[in-house]
Amino acid sequence: MSLTDTPNANRLHIALFGRRNSGKSSLINALTGQDTALVSDTPGTTTDPVAKAMEIHGIGPCLFIDTPGFDDEGELGRMRIERTWKAVEKTDMAILFCGGDTSAGLSKETKEPDFTEELYWLEQLKAKGIPTILLINKTDIRKDSQALAIKVRESFGDTPVLISAKEKTGIEQIRRTILEKLPPDFGQQSITGTLVAENDLVLLVMPQDIQAPKGRLILPQVQTIRELLDKKCLIATCTTDKLPETLHALAHPPKLIITDSQVFKTVYEQKPEESKLTSFSVLFAGYKGDIHYYVKSAAAIEMLTESSRVLIAEACTHAPLSEDIGRVKLPRLLRKRIGEKLQIDIVAGTDFPQDLTPYSLVIHCGACMFNRKYVLSRIELARKQNIPMTNYGVAIAFLNGILDRIEY
Repeated sequence: MSLTDTPNANRLHIALFGRRNSGKSSLINALTGQDTALVSDTPGTTTDPVAKAMEIHGIGPCLFIDTPGFDDEGELGRMRIERTWKAVEKTDMAILFCGGDTSAGLSKETKEPDFTEELYWLEQLKAKGIPTILLINKTDIRKDSQALAIKVRESFGDTPVLISAKEKTGIEQIRRTILEKLPPDFGQQSITGTLVAENDLVLLVMPQDIQAPKGRLILPQVQTIRELLDKKCLIATCTTDKLPETLHALAHPPKLIITDSQVFKTVYEQKPEESKLTSFSVLFAGYKGDIHYYVKSAAAIEMLTESSRVLIAEACTHAPLSEDIGRVKLPRLLRKRIGEKLQIDIVAGTDFPQDLTPYSLVIHCGACMFNRKYVLSRIELARKQNIPMTNYGVAIAFLNGILDRIEY
């Protein structure tokens, strides 16, 4: 990804679901105008979800996800289907292929279309609130396209889009339908929300420690600065050790101070009384997840004992360094508060357990590398299992005794 690219986490995630050889990969290629996904007449060519970023006029940055067929077979097929289910967790919008290829998906007895699997997947997508576009592909070779469309409408209660990915017909209709079914709240989230307005002075305290990439800022800092510029705020920045000098140099106290959660206590003790305080992690808790659930869940820290078990989840899969916040600093704070025998498990990337019941608390990172849908799916998983879930910044503020004095 170049410096001018939109991060994938900020793109509309559109996943394609269907049987093997239904033309999902061909549609990805037709939409992107590139041979992004491997295409073959052999069923099961797509073995792992394949993602391709592109721009759609009227929508903006999108990420198309090509998934393995949900009718895959055998042990490898089962593993592929599991990966398809993982793609659902990240999906903002789905395209569901109906009818498979010209022979798949037919009842052995009547030779009529059997939509059992498609209906099951549609039910699961709807249960997760994912807008879904029904699609019939290969209209260039199948003679029953119109009749099949009528049966799909009767079975699914919605009219499918008819296309030929190979001949690139109907592609513009797909784009129009994506616009029509766009989730109403997509792209409406704001990092800083109503905390600041035009001409407000905002001070960013950004420690450049061993975890900071040399010569550049980390993604949450960059995205926050960009939003503040768009809001026409006045921006000042400093490192933690230069906070006193920076405050002294300013003509008046900043309206808001945004800091790294690791130095919450230090900044809180030095900030002007009239300046509001928050952190990048806390802001991203609201931007990517459910800040109110995170704040409520932080109270579970009070209930932890040395026999408790805590899960720390990182979105990144970076190589941890000596003072890593999730692997070193946060566990150190927790054990100082609870006791050295507190059990802490750490997972990274997509390696997130489906069974959270062994844990008394889940603490997630700011998730700047995940899209909002994926983070919310994890929160919903925790909520259904009655497991409190908070995030780094909220947990650190609670451990420092200042959660009720920060902004979110």
